[in-house]
Parts: sequence; C-alpha cells; structure tokens
Amino acid sequence: MQTTHVLVLVLYLLLMVGIGAWFSRSKEVSTGDDFVFAGRNLPRPVMIGTLLATWVGSGTIIGGASFAYSYGPLASIFFLAGTPVGIAVLYGLASRIRQGAAYTVPELLERRYGVSVRMIAAVITVLAYTGITAYQFTGGGQIISVITPLSPEQGAVVVALLVTFLAVGGGLKSVAWSDFLSALIIVACLLAALPLVLGTDLGGVGEYWRDLPDDYRTLSGGLGALQLLGYFLPLFLLILADQNMYQRLGAARDGAEARRSTGGFFLSSFLVTVPVALLGSAAFVLMPGIEPDSAVLSLAGEGYLPVLMGGLLLAGALAFIITTGSSFLLSGAGNVVYDVTRRLLGVQMDDRRRLLVHRLAVLGIGAVAYVLGRFFPTVLELQMYSYTVYGVALAPPVLAIFLWRRASKWGALTAMLLSTVVTIVWEQLGQPYGVNSVLVSLPVSLVTLVAVSLVLPDSGVPRTEMAADAETADPKD
Repeated sequence: MQTTHVLVLVLYLLLMVGIGAWFSRSKEVSTGDDFVFAGRNLPRPVMIGTLLATWVGSGTIIGGASFAYSYGPLASIFFLAGTPVGIAVLYGLASRIRQGAAYTVPELLERRYGVSVRMIAAVITVLAYTGITAYQFTGGGQIISVITPLSPEQGAVVVALLVTFLAVGGGLKSVAWSDFLSALIIVACLLAALPLVLGTDLGGVGEYWRDLPDDYRTLSGGLGALQLLGYFLPLFLLILADQNMYQRLGAARDGAEARRSTGGFFLSSFLVTVPVALLGSAAFVLMPGIEPDSAVLSLAGEGYLPVLMGGLLLAGALAFIITTGSSFLLSGAGNVVYDVTRRLLGVQMDDRRRLLVHRLAVLGIGAVAYVLGRFFPTVLELQMYSYTVYGVALAPPVLAIFLWRRASKWGALTAMLLSTVVTIVWEQLGQPYGVNSVLVSLPVSLVTLVAVSLVLPDSGVPRTEMAADAETADPKD
C-alpha cells in the first residue's frame, strides 16, 4: 500500500462528494427535467465528457484490459470496436434523438409500438441496468483493494455508497460534471502511462511486441471468428439502445449540439480504448501470473508507474467506474418513475413528488445491485450477460423506429421477449459449443422482428399519436 495512492484516492472521493453536495442544492435541481436532463444547458465539453465517462467504466478499464491481457492488443480491436462503431451510428441519429427527447427508451418505444412494448422494455431495462450497476460496484471494489487494505468486498461497499450519493443528490447535473472531471483525469493518465510502460519498463515498442506470445501478435488472438464476433456485438448493441446515451443527447441544447457532442464522443473514445488495449497486453509481459481483471490496475499498484501517476491512474479508473455506475443507477431509476409509477400505475406527481420517487428508486436499485454483484465471480462475466440481454432485446426495435417504418407492435414485442428468453436459456446452459449467447439471440431478435411485423402489421391510430395523448394526460407533469 502506497501512502500517496491512498491520499490521492481520498482527495478524489472528497471531490466527488463535494460535486454531489453542490448540485444537490434545491436551486440546481428543482424540477424533474433538472434531475433527468440537467436543465438542458450543459456546456459542450461537459456533454462530451459525460458521454465518454458514462460509457467507459469498468467494462473498459477492467473488462477491456482483461481481454487485452488474455488475447493481445490486436484481438482487442474486436472487443473495443463496438464503442466507436456504435457511436458512428448514433452520430447519424443524434439530431433526431434530440428532437424526440424522451425521459426513457421505453417511452420512445411506446410512441411507435404502444404501451405494452413500453412496459416489457422497462422491465428489461431495469434488470439489465441493475446488473450493469452491480459490476461497477464490483470493479470499483477491486480498485480500492489495490490501493488500500480493504478487501474487494469492502471496497464495493464504499463505491456503492458514493455512486448512490451522486445519483440521488443532483441527478444528471452532478453526474455530468463529475463525469467531465473524471474523463479529464483518466484520459491524461492513460496517455501519460503509455510511453512510460512501453518505453521505460519494456524497453520500447519493438521489445514489447517481440515479448508478446505468438497468438497475441495475431488479429484473432487465438480466438475463432464467432468468438470475436461474440465479444464485439454486446458492446455495439448496448450503445445503440443505451438509455444513458439517449438521455444525454436529449439533454443537449438542440439537435446540432447533440450531433457535435456525439462527434466529440467518437474522437475521445479512442483516447481510452487504444491505451487500455496496449497497457492491458503490456501487463501480460510484465506480470504474466496476475488476474486478468487487474491488468491495468496492477501497473499502477505494482510500481511500474511513478507513485503520483499511479495514484492518479487508479483514482481515474475509479472515477470512470463511479460515474458510470451513477449514470446507470440514475437512468434505471427513471424507468421506475416514468414507465412504472407514472405510466403503468397512473400516479399523478408534481415536481416535488417526482423527485422524491426518483430518489427512492435510486436507493432501491442501488441496494439490489450491490446484492447482485456478490453472485458473479468476474466483472467480465456480469458485463457480457447484462450487455447481451439489453442489447438484443432493445436495439433492434429501437433502431427500427428510425430505420424501418414497417416494424409493428407485435413484431417488437415478440422479438424482445423471445430474444431475452433465448439469451437467459443459452447462458444457463453454459454457452453450448463455446458460442456466446449474442450470436444466437441477436438473429432470433432480428428475424422475429421482421417476420412478425410483416405477418401482423400495425393498423388504426398511429402509435405516435396514442403515446402523445397518454403523455399529456397528467397536467402537472
């Protein structure tokens, strides 16, 4: 344990608490829109930072590094490429997403497919986002255990408390600003660590490359084509339908600002994914016997970086995990408020009551996520499971809203339910033949959506009009 590391961590945690307390003031968060959309007045650098930090959490810092440690830097292209490819698709849709800004993705789905699709989507979203929040707790606990005498389980408690505090206090406004600061820290530390690890510790890029195992120097990393595709698709599908992305683009001032922020998100993503792939694989050369999950973290914890930089890298990694956890926790609670409490149960709420329900939902989901995280042995396992369930169920019907006008209510509903069941069954069977569940459930989702929509097309009142009537039924909202 390094005293400097502990000091940096404590200072960072205090900074996050200060941000949460500042934006928890009533004048900063006085309405439901303030809590969910941050008043739609975030500066562009903060918009880019919150998009980046929301997406890049333990799934990249720990899961992506674990993949690079296990299969090499080139194969990591397939694992991490889901992020920039998905962002490129969102860039083309950003203006339309902002124009139709919705509190939740299920609300967006109702406008096209009806209320039954919205309710099923809300259940899937809450379950998946609870799982994603859980692995942020787990990943953050691992970082704290590297820095302090606390165990990973004890560290997870600390992370869970801070994540919940940020989400329950100032809503998106506090989360977005903590995202922005976290993005600056982690990007700076990763870029500074690269020349030190590859140059100083390994003797140069050429030496690093020669010391990698033969499989690590291939594009496949020793994996088959289907296995690589199985790692690419979950990230790609998740970002296409990620409620966090839609809410943040909805928080932009206008459609043009949403598009420009997405472009900045695309460019900045490479400043994280490329260093993680290189540092994760470099860790295998330097420390071949460690747990893959700790690949990048161990470079800081084991003295391969200057003490101060190592502390900042660990704090920055923890920063991304905390802000990502806060975002998914806040977003999942939004489904409880807008999809369940207001739409399904028909509870009328003024702004004050809506804020209260939202905060109570944050506390409830946070508690469930912490318990759930205890049942999954690795971050990567929980990451793939949560990504797949959400991605295969929601991405096809969400994209169809923008790209295929013939998609129907029954097509979307059947595709969502069937793909979720197939994913869960395939995972419970232990992924037969070594095939990731996404390679089975995604074709099921796509074929079902198209086939059922063609056989059972929508008719009558357009869904958009029905949803609009429903959303304006509460005069206080």
